[in-house]
Amino acid sequence: MSTYTCCDGVSRRDFLRVGAISGFGLSFGLQNFLAHASDSPITTGKAKAAIFVRLGGGPSHMDTFDLKPDAPDTHRGDFKPIATNADGVQISEHLPKLAKCADKFAILRGVSHTLAAHELGSQYMATGNRPIPSLQFPTYGAVISKELGAMPELPAFVAIPGQGNNPTGYLGVEYGPFDTGGSPKIGQAMEIRGLALRGVTLEDVDRRQDLVKRYDTAFGEQAKEDKILSGMDEFGQKAYLMMRSPKAREAFDLSREPQSITGLFGADQFSSSCLLAARLVENGVKFVTVNLGGWDTHSDNFTSLKTRKLPELDAGLSGLFTALALKGLLDSTVVFVTGEFGRTPKINPRAGRDHYPRAMFCVMAGGGIKGGQVIGESDAKGEGPKDKAITPDEVAATFYTALGINPRKEYQTPTGRPVMITRYGQAIPGLLA
Repeated sequence: MSTYTCCDGVSRRDFLRVGAISGFGLSFGLQNFLAHASDSPITTGKAKAAIFVRLGGGPSHMDTFDLKPDAPDTHRGDFKPIATNADGVQISEHLPKLAKCADKFAILRGVSHTLAAHELGSQYMATGNRPIPSLQFPTYGAVISKELGAMPELPAFVAIPGQGNNPTGYLGVEYGPFDTGGSPKIGQAMEIRGLALRGVTLEDVDRRQDLVKRYDTAFGEQAKEDKILSGMDEFGQKAYLMMRSPKAREAFDLSREPQSITGLFGADQFSSSCLLAARLVENGVKFVTVNLGGWDTHSDNFTSLKTRKLPELDAGLSGLFTALALKGLLDSTVVFVTGEFGRTPKINPRAGRDHYPRAMFCVMAGGGIKGGQVIGESDAKGEGPKDKAITPDEVAATFYTALGINPRKEYQTPTGRPVMITRYGQAIPGLLA
């Protein structure tokens, strides 16, 4: 997948401040350690897995899912709304495929916060907790990995092509993502460092594993008590199992998907990544992050959206929702789509829109989410929530609740500080069945 650099000079891939086990391709944050969960009750949810679609750069709500055709010329932009197959719901004319499957997803409008910087906004939307200097919160993938676990031969958390933003926070390296490091191609098996042997035999892998065992024997309890090393060892064990597992390689092999499924998607990288996300969930992965950057449209907003970004989003997301439904996975998989903020309702002199966290959209589907509806509303010019704002904390609480995870459950940081998974906010009324 392409690398996009935002206006503040931060590359999406620069967010990948993580280490890796050499030769295995498993990346993880190394700043903090494992926390111990309390015995808070777990809520009931329909979803057994989740897909998080990150629209890096901040997409314009006014040109996608929250158009304002009656706003002044200075605000409304070039695009017209079109009807969808959900009664009374309209979206951008450049999302025609999504319009045909709008009954499968819900649109959240009037989502609002105050962090207009890319990295801070990304952290907020990827954790459900407003960033604070004294604590790094874990992303959704790390929490879901901890709560839902993993199959022996597959990672719980996969990021396409990578996660970044210190994904594990205070939880620990063993809950970090398996970064694919690249994007798949429809019709091909994805070669990933850690799955493809590339000249290394299984005997070589076995010898490497034997060295790890000898290290553990030599250093004994000291190695077990070092939480970084123990986390690395757990990742190493997972990598070893994956390299020896035909099931793991098959999970990343898009050549095994039938035409009836691949034909739902476009030929671009985002579509391929969405298809891979559906396949991974089908094979037992609990959480997948898919990245689509390039939304930082300070200039030439309408040309960029019309010719590139909206067609990509339309093909990939509509394919994802429809493929999950055809595979019988939509009811058990919750999908959450968001950027880090919206963009200014007023168009700037460069025909662009600037950072604007006061109003944005989110899209949610599957896993008990009631599709075919709009929750929340922005005002007549798209400048802020019309009435009550929807906060990122509330969206996160809904996401976790759909997965049967109590968002108020407490963990403890390595220093013994009790921290709830989501500190503020409750599930949004009317969104969950």
